Amino acid sequence: MTGRIFTSEHRVFDLPKPLSWSVTHTGTVPCDSYSITCLYDKSMAEVLHLAAGFAAMEDGVTMLRGIVDEYTIDLGTEGLTATVTGRGYAARLLDNESRPLTYQDATLAEIVRCHVTPYGISCEEMADVRAGSVYTVAAGSSQWKALEGFCRTYGGFSPRFSRDGKLLAAPEKDGGRRIMIGDEDPVLSCTLREDHYGVLTEVLVIDKTRNVSYDVKNQDMIDRGGQCRRVVYTPGQSTWAAMRYTGEYQIERSKEEEKSIVLRLPGSFLAFPGDIVELNMERMGLTGTFRVAEAENEFSAKQGAVVTLTLKERK
Repeated sequence: MTGRIFTSEHRVFDLPKPLSWSVTHTGTVPCDSYSITCLYDKSMAEVLHLAAGFAAMEDGVTMLRGIVDEYTIDLGTEGLTATVTGRGYAARLLDNESRPLTYQDATLAEIVRCHVTPYGISCEEMADVRAGSVYTVAAGSSQWKALEGFCRTYGGFSPRFSRDGKLLAAPEKDGGRRIMIGDEDPVLSCTLREDHYGVLTEVLVIDKTRNVSYDVKNQDMIDRGGQCRRVVYTPGQSTWAAMRYTGEYQIERSKEEEKSIVLRLPGSFLAFPGDIVELNMERMGLTGTFRVAEAENEFSAKQGAVVTLTLKERK
């Protein structure tokens, strides 16, 4: 892999051959992230000081484009080394706060223009979504929250980022990419996790301005003995549809971490978020079709290249 630095003066610099690296793809929040360590020479001092952007390149293909958060220079057993770390472009929207705003009949194009474009992010895909009611961005909201809240409420999807840092403000598509993993494959480890902690059973949504409420329940978890209630207060002028969606949204988000499968395999960049994995691991009783939610790729001289895939059930 090649680590490429883009400076604030628009210079491009390729880092020396890495001693170790890690690239994690989520496509959303938490952000994509990376870390790369290479031998350091004092001629790199000015480049690292002005480093603003980063790209991880594999055989000339961009595997991740992001920002530089930090660099360190260390003297240790490997000699003098430099480590650069950072996050994907979603970080630009997370790190910047929006002022309080109220939109009437806003479109997704308007939200992107106001909350995304000013931060140097281009949009590759945009769904035709219109609010049809009042949409409020509360004080203290990040630009990401302003965007995601609109997409979730009126489009029913969460925005994502491509590997080259472009916004995908549209429902996730099935790209047709399928990966088959079974008992015969070189799986280094596999962990099935089911966690009921934090899974909501009931959400009471209250609009204080109109003095109305709507109760949404997670009957499946209630039937399994769960009991976890939340009360959510919405901005004024909320429609019944928006209030109901807020409750369903809270429940669905709480269920996202309930069940996951973590696989470790030799290799790197074997799959990306949104790819489909068909499991047939009879020894663990794991069969079915799952979605890749996160892919962490690591390399070091000691362990070689290893990819860790976090799989979630398809919705």
